[in-house]
Parts: sequence; structure tokens; C-alpha cells
Amino acid sequence: MSNAAAPAPERPDRSDVPAHVAIIMDGNGRWAAARGLPRAEGHRRGVEALRRVVRASHELGIRYLTIFSFSSENWSRPASEIGDLFGLLRRFIRNDLASLHRDGVKVRIIGERDGLEGDICALLNEAEELTRDNTRLTLVVAFNYGSRQEIAKAAQKLAREVADGKRDPETIDADALGAHLDAPDIPDPDLIIRTSGEQRLSNFLMWQAAYSELVFVPLHWPDFDKAALESAIAEFARRERRFGGLVAKSAS
Repeated sequence: MSNAAAPAPERPDRSDVPAHVAIIMDGNGRWAAARGLPRAEGHRRGVEALRRVVRASHELGIRYLTIFSFSSENWSRPASEIGDLFGLLRRFIRNDLASLHRDGVKVRIIGERDGLEGDICALLNEAEELTRDNTRLTLVVAFNYGSRQEIAKAAQKLAREVADGKRDPETIDADALGAHLDAPDIPDPDLIIRTSGEQRLSNFLMWQAAYSELVFVPLHWPDFDKAALESAIAEFARRERRFGGLVAKSAS
């Protein structure tokens, strides 16, 4: 693990581009506070950064992009801020879904939907259904998501299978649990980026991150762009990935 500095960006070779990049989009509020702006403006600028990064992921040949958009812990924030975040989600899907679909982006949602407002659930379902057959880039949106909750839910599913006589407890291993996570068909992230300088996963993809490379970027999320993504990928390309062995392995 290391901090990615912000020197002039180093353009990665296409062969070094990770197949799956996951991003913890941190620092909207701090970006706004540093400029004397309301937090809502920081979140709005964060959506603009997301648009830039989705477009850059297209251009760089990334196949999967996972974003941490709303944590299950975010419910502890003030109701007004939660309302702002949900308003941005509504506008993003209504305004951007057509262009995402046109660009061949498949949208996948992970996280809990129980208890969400009806129109939010409908928008999430619409995004997945409309883009189901797209193949250019898969955008995985972690919404109302927490990794501990995801793992606990997978364990509950396995326990029910045992209780119903459908599974021998001896068959429960890492592969069995992984197959019961929210999106078992999506490969684990090769690279996880967190903006704003914080150096922790914060309950994000903890199971899937077992062998991910972690890059921590000092930029606040609203300032993140294609150059910053290329710099993080260049840092990723310099790593030796051994996956617990002695010989480095390719990410793909």
C-alpha cells in the first residue's frame, strides 16, 4: 500500500491496465469546506468527477469499474445531506442513463434495497434492466452497501441451505461463500483507489480486496480526473502481484 503522489501523470501502457478498478470516492465535503461552499456543492462536483472517470475508463480499456456511492453507514449523516445525495442519484440516473446505455455501459447495483424509497428502487432496477445486454464497460454501483453486511448475508444463505438439507457443512469453503456474495460473476478488483488521502477500506469490498493493489490518492474526489486515474494505474503497473506465491502473476 502506498500514497500515489500527484506529479505529472504517467500514461499507462494498455497491457498494464487493470481489468477491474474500484474507487472509494472520498472528500466531497472537504473539497467544499476548503472553498467555503456547502457540502451539497461538493457532492454535485463529485458527480461531475464520476462522469469524467466513467468516460476515462472507456478510453483506457478498463472492463469493470466499481464505485462506492452510498455506504450503509452513511445513514448516520444529517437527513438533509442524505436527501441531497439521493437527489443527486435520481438526477444522475435520469440524466445520464441514456448516454451510459448509448456508450455500451452495463450498470450493476450491489447493496441492500430493502427499506429504500420506492422511486429509488425503481430507478436502480431501470438502470440494470435497460443496460443488461451492454458489454463495453460494467459500472458496478455499491449503493446502501457494506461489506460486513454482504458477507453476513452470504453466510446466512449458506446456513439456510444446510438447515434445509441442501448442503453438507463440509462443502462450505471460500469458493462457496464467494458464490453467495452480491455479484459473484464479477472478478475481484485488481486495483482499489481511495481519494482524499484516507488509508482504509471503510467496509468496502473486504472479501473481494484480498489480493487487490491499494492506491491512496491525496486529491479530493471532485478534483479526480483521467490524469489522476492514469497516475494510479501507472502505480499499479509498478507493483509485483504474487497472490501469496513467489512468482508475480498477471492481473488478467
